[in-house]
This record gives sequence, C-alpha cells and structure tokens, in this order.
Amino acid sequence: MDIQTERTRLLDEQGGDEDLTGLMSEQEAYLSKVKNKKLYLASFAAVLGPMSFGFVLGYSSPAIPELSRISDPRLRLSEDEGSWFGSIVTIGAAAGGLLGGWMVQRIGRKVTLMFCALPYVFGFTIIIAAQNVWMLYVGRVLTGMASGVTSLVVPLYISETAHEKVRGMLGSCVQLMVVFGVMGAYLAGLFVDWRWLAICCSLPPSLLVVIMCFMPETPRFLLSKGKRREAEEALRFLRGPDAPIEWECSRIEDACDEQGSTFHLSDLKDPGVFKPLLISILLMVFQQMTGINAIMFYAQNIFEQAHFKESNLASVIVALIQVIFTGVAALIMDKAGRKVLLVISGVVTMSSTTAFGVYFYLVSKIPSAASVGAAAAEPHPDLTWLALASMTIFIAGFSIGWGPIPWLIMSEVIPIRVRGFAGAAVVLSNWGMAFVVTKSFQDMMILLTSAGTFWLFACMCALNIIFTVIFIPETKGKTLEQIEAIFIGTSGP
Repeated sequence: MDIQTERTRLLDEQGGDEDLTGLMSEQEAYLSKVKNKKLYLASFAAVLGPMSFGFVLGYSSPAIPELSRISDPRLRLSEDEGSWFGSIVTIGAAAGGLLGGWMVQRIGRKVTLMFCALPYVFGFTIIIAAQNVWMLYVGRVLTGMASGVTSLVVPLYISETAHEKVRGMLGSCVQLMVVFGVMGAYLAGLFVDWRWLAICCSLPPSLLVVIMCFMPETPRFLLSKGKRREAEEALRFLRGPDAPIEWECSRIEDACDEQGSTFHLSDLKDPGVFKPLLISILLMVFQQMTGINAIMFYAQNIFEQAHFKESNLASVIVALIQVIFTGVAALIMDKAGRKVLLVISGVVTMSSTTAFGVYFYLVSKIPSAASVGAAAAEPHPDLTWLALASMTIFIAGFSIGWGPIPWLIMSEVIPIRVRGFAGAAVVLSNWGMAFVVTKSFQDMMILLTSAGTFWLFACMCALNIIFTVIFIPETKGKTLEQIEAIFIGTSGP
C-alpha cells in the first residue's frame, strides 16, 4: 500500500487542506486519534524484565553478608567467594548480550523477552535449592545471562512499539525499573533471609512471561519480515481502534523496504549504520567513565562516616534517590529532550566528582596536620558531610541523564536491520567497560591517589558534555524513521 495514498486519506479524515500536507500535520492528525492505554500495558509487561534485572543486581548486597555467616559450611562464602558471587553476574550478562543480539533478529523481540524470563526463574530456583557454593555461582550466571538479554531487548521492544510523543518517557522506564528492582531487593533483604529473597526475586520474571503472552510483537519487526497483516493487528492493539494505523504501517513499511531487512558486515561502511553504532558504543563507554561504580563502591563507607550505623538502610536510601530522580527524568524526557538532560547530567556529575576529589584531597592532608592519632583516624565531620552531599548530588545528576538516556538513545538511533548485531555490540561494550573500570579502580586509586582518580572521572564528565553537544542528535518528538534519516542525510518519511 502506497504511503502517499495513506497520507491523503489521513488528511481527508481530518478535513485537511492540501496546502497543509506537511509531515507534522500528518503526525498530529494521526496522534490525535491514538489511545495509549494498551501501549502502557505492553510497556509495563516489558519493563518487568528490567525490574528482574534490578533484583539480580540488588540481591547480592543483602545475601552476601548472610551467606558469609551461615552455619552450613558447604554454603558459607569466604571473602573471595563473596566477591565472585557478586561479580560473576557480569560474565553471564556479557554472554546474554551476545545471545540476545542473535535472538532479537531471528525470533523477534517478544519471544526473546519471554525467553529471558526462563534463566531468571531457573537461576533463582538453583540458588534457592543450592547445596554448595558452585550451585550459587551457576544461579548467578544464569540470572546474569537473563539480565544481558533483558538490557538489549527491552529498550528495543519499547522503542519499536511506542510512538514519538511518549517514547522518551516509556524508554526511561527501563532504567527506572532497574533501580526500582534494586531498591526492592534491598528492602526485602531487611525482612527475609537469602532463600526467601530469591523467591521474591523470581516473581517479576514469572509475571513477565504470563503477561507477555497477551502482548503483540513489534510492528517494525513484523514488517521487516514482510508480515503486514500481523503488523497492522499489532498497531491496532497498541494505538487503539480509532487510529488510522494504515498510515503508520505504510510509513514503516516504506522505510523497511528502503533499507532492506538483512544485515551484512559490508553495511558497517554505511554512515547510516556506523555513525549511530559508534555513538551508542561511546555513550556506554562515557556512562561507565562518569565514576558511577566508584561512587557506589564508596557509598557504604560514606554513610558510616556520617554515623549511619545501619549499612542496609543506607543502601535503601541510595536506591531511593536513584528511583526518585530516574522517575523525574522519565516524566520530563519528552519535554526537555535527551540532549539537554545529558548536558545537565554531565555538569552535575562533573561538579560532584570534582567535589569528591576535593574531599579526598582534604582528608589526605588531615593526618599530617594532626598531632593526635585518634584525630587522624576519622575525617572531620564537615568533610564527611561534603562527601555525603557530593554523593547525593552525583546520584541525582546521574539518574536524570547518564543513567537512563544512553539506553534510550541506543534503542532509537540504531537502524532496524542491524539491531541484533549492533545491539549486542553496544551491550557488550557497556558490560565490558563496567568490568574494566571496576577491576582497574583500585589500581587507579593507588597510582593517581583517591583525589586524582575522582578528578579523572570529573575530566571524563567534561568530555561527556563536549561529546553530547557536538555529536548527539536530539531525538525528541521524532519517529524512528526520521532519526534514521538524520544519519543517512535524507528528510525521512
């Protein structure tokens, strides 16, 4: 079906004048008839995956101290085993990212999303039934693998089902539900033991697979496979009965026909492919280089120095800050725009990591000036509150921009035909960079000192801002087809 015919029909239904046949008038005419109720339902079902991901990340914090003290010697974790229990998730996640890249292209977004619930449930079941440390490791690897698949497929599913007016808000809910899951694991860990906590963590993925049975595949994936009738049914479900979905369907179909449905390595020479892929990878690299893992590493120590004796409660407070400000980002994403929020987030994180560096520099000077050993053992209260304020401001700033937006932009800018390969590369770069920063962090602290390390993070945040201003296109209010057109230098459908 020709898109020009659908444009004419759409404007005729609105009583449109031929002099007003601009794309914005077509979009406004179409979106005025769209109902979002079932789109929100589909997005809710999808973000149960990131919530499960958050439970996986948060599970180790309350579980490791308990498993370190457990009476059963077969399950008792040494300090080294506890470290592996927490970090082995990243190995599974890296493998899951590669597996997810293949799956989304072969079997679709919906089935991949449903599949990732299985290793979540199986992994937590193995942890619940664990008789030795190796069973705990296997369970963590499986849940990590599910997390890697989730971090790829859910942003794609939401970006391909949501329309441009709400895509930013719904896309930001991915990170919101991750931090909500982390907070949920911390909270539950205050009241239940590690086995019951694993049972609680298996509930969101179980609910995910049930609800997703009733949700549609993404229209863009269906059209890329030549399934127009199924794509129209999916759009009718997502947009409501009154929306003239033939117009949107024709627009997507024309874009799919223009770029083709298969990916070849030679496509990486195409600016419409390598530019968005490079931008997405660099966004993930810069996200990790903000110093988020370093800040979280020091969070418990900072709360203890501020006389918060309950470290578990302190973890809940940190997670709550993340939830609140990621929620704020989701609410204003489609009004403020991605680029503005990234710049604001970069300025805030740069300022707070600079302040952190000042804190460590001043603390390092106290012992040489102190004549009494006890005075040198603990930082001056004013300096402790400087660290606490810096940490709070950093987490808030990160959560409104560099936390959710790299994943959102990745899902928006990568062309449909390369989303499997490119998405896997982006997810792998994120987890790989997280591993590099985490493993090298202690070495940097020794080589550069604590102050120097955080000032390095501040410099990276400054580079984030420059990178954003020069290279990141604003995607607010644009269709995925218009965003793709930016990189290939055309006006788009």
